[in-house]
Amino acid sequence: MVDEDSLIGFIAGGGRLSAPDNVTPRYRGELMRLMAIFVDSEMAGASGFADCINLAPGLKERIIATHIVLEKFDHARQVLGLMEQFGANTAQYVGAHPWASRLDRSVHLGTRRMDGDMRLNVFHYPINGWVDAVVMNCLMGQATVVQLDELTRGSYQPLADTLAVILPVERRHAELGEKGLQAALERGHDRTDAQASVNYWYPRVADTFGSSSSDHFAQHRKYGLRQKGREELLARWQEIVHPVLTRFGLSVPTLASSSVPGQAPRM
Repeated sequence: MVDEDSLIGFIAGGGRLSAPDNVTPRYRGELMRLMAIFVDSEMAGASGFADCINLAPGLKERIIATHIVLEKFDHARQVLGLMEQFGANTAQYVGAHPWASRLDRSVHLGTRRMDGDMRLNVFHYPINGWVDAVVMNCLMGQATVVQLDELTRGSYQPLADTLAVILPVERRHAELGEKGLQAALERGHDRTDAQASVNYWYPRVADTFGSSSSDHFAQHRKYGLRQKGREELLARWQEIVHPVLTRFGLSVPTLASSSVPGQAPRM
């Protein structure tokens, strides 16, 4: 059995872990939490977006949306396979939660953890029409890219390798959301309505970056699972999405300083 000091020293020296037998119970707990957040978010995201397929304005858009749903479920499958190596009961996992369930549109959870599944809170909110869906996909898609890019450098090599394969697909999902929004605006969709969707989703997506002051983040840094905190990741996301919104003639919402209290990081 590997002890904590040896494991931390190994990781600090640039070492990478390759199998469940190489980790300590505490490392396992943090790693499983990260993987559960990813799997649950992909399950919930795919399930919610599946309900939007028939809202798409044309057959091409419906096919694209169907592919996105398929690929997100497959991403969940890939990481769930890694969790199975640690003893997760994958046979019961898929039916463990109502993945398509959503809260009332008026609710704003911030980073407060909901009881039950580990999905990011952004996937507890309902989508209101096709343009709302593509705005959400554009903003959250880029947040996913930023967060996964960080996790591909993590110390558990099988997860890092799996996410490195998933990352370009998720990047394409974000790009498709951007193209979907552009197409809707070019068709004459009301920019006031699109702006309302941006105003709704922007702070909720920002909340997915969590807090750098949490105990979980400190453990992730120590174990080499993550290094960059909320501020750096959020700034990177803003660098990507702000020019997109500006190009579409949409305003960038202002985040309230209290929008993310000191809670656990979400990815």
